[in-house]
Amino acid sequence: MSEQDRTFLIEAHQGNLAEIRAGRLAESKATTASLRQLGTRLIKDHTKLDTKVRQVAKEVGVQLPREPTKQQQSSLKQVSGLSGTNFNRAWVHMQQIAHRRTLAAVNKELSSGSSEPVKKVAQQAKPIIQEHLALLKQQQASMSPRPRTSTPTARPTH
Repeated sequence: MSEQDRTFLIEAHQGNLAEIRAGRLAESKATTASLRQLGTRLIKDHTKLDTKVRQVAKEVGVQLPREPTKQQQSSLKQVSGLSGTNFNRAWVHMQQIAHRRTLAAVNKELSSGSSEPVKKVAQQAKPIIQEHLALLKQQQASMSPRPRTSTPTARPTH
């Protein structure tokens, strides 16, 4: 078991724990149905992903932490203190950052990992993380202020 494989399992597990908490937060605080549904989707997908991570970690003898990282916990706490559209925007932003980091970790594992079971976990996670990023991008686009259509102004006649 390489240090890369061990690190990936730990980071993936903590990421999944954070995403499950973030999903619950969206279910309870988001002001749009689509964002609440995305929260539910994150819970479902990251629970499944984490089951695989925990199974492989047990097989290869990697001890997993019980909590997300301090930074993840801090981000969740900060966003949970917001409400309304401020919450929605901050939550989507936080999730985009988290999923980009996860995708980078997945790609690093796929290129540098040495354990086939761990690489398989990364391979299975990759399309799910990419799909989450696409869904988050759609959410962000739907929240952006709509460009105002310019109304022709009356020109003074001389």
